[in-house]
Amino acid sequence: MAEPAVLEVKGLTLEFATRHGTLRALDDISFSIRRGEVLGVVGESGAGKSLTGSAIIGLVERPGRITGGEIRLKGERIDNLPPDRMRAIRGRRIGMIFQDPLTSLNPVFRIGDQLIETIQTHTGMGQAEARQRAIALLTEVGIPAPENRIDAYPHEFSGGMRQRVVIALALSVEPDLVIADEPTTALDVSVQAQIITLLKRLCRTRGTSVMLITHDMGVIAETADRVAVMYAGRIVEIGPVKDVIKHPQHPYASGLMGAIPALDTRLNRLTQISGSMPRLDAIPAGCAFAPRCTKAIDRCRSERPDLMPAGASEAACWLVGKVSAEASA
Repeated sequence: MAEPAVLEVKGLTLEFATRHGTLRALDDISFSIRRGEVLGVVGESGAGKSLTGSAIIGLVERPGRITGGEIRLKGERIDNLPPDRMRAIRGRRIGMIFQDPLTSLNPVFRIGDQLIETIQTHTGMGQAEARQRAIALLTEVGIPAPENRIDAYPHEFSGGMRQRVVIALALSVEPDLVIADEPTTALDVSVQAQIITLLKRLCRTRGTSVMLITHDMGVIAETADRVAVMYAGRIVEIGPVKDVIKHPQHPYASGLMGAIPALDTRLNRLTQISGSMPRLDAIPAGCAFAPRCTKAIDRCRSERPDLMPAGASEAACWLVGKVSAEASA
């Protein structure tokens, strides 16, 4: 019998009630993450990547609310839990890594105090045992001289070292899932590579599942096992990272991949996607990408496609469906 997914999201729909009507920010999002797997979630700003992560951990700010679908963590439904139950799951079973480490670290408390408090809150360890656990975690994430640095304040660390501390904090009680929201964006390239390597190693050795949210396809290519491409609140393509990068099936995914410079190819210009993502109050009736798509057909402008098989991936595109239908005819 196959091991159940660590995270399973089915038909997730999230809306914001405003004076001018209801805006649908996430529209029928479905995906799963297996144990030890890194799922990359990529797309332009405003695509719904971070909002999906916030919905999973129950931190959607009002007037936003989940209006459809369900979220399951190891088979247990968590999207309908009361706030106190959800607080117990955050940190203990789901860890978070944010873009800005200072979002997760309190500047007026020592690093060790914050790690020890988290460990004690979720495990019931004594002070001495929790401190040794914190030192071991700092060692694991590559903090030099952790016995001394554990008593330092966040401002005494560099940006890359602070992010390592946040990773230690997220992994301190061995969660089932870690949601990493743009964890390398604020770091320089060499430090980015170190953090990516660290995440991959910890994922493999601990069996932790990771949802990696980023707009950087280079980070996705280096880190993820599968990738979900989001556009205007929907997943438009999902599949193994190598297939999506080398053989994207959705025109939007193809445009994203074409914007990545290749070291072995000389180009005068990178691929450019004209136009911009539609506002939530102006989503087209058909495929949301149709106004920007050079391959759109009449059906694209009137009927919204769902994900359908496309090679090793799935893509929400009528062109994919048309090719599949012709091939089977």
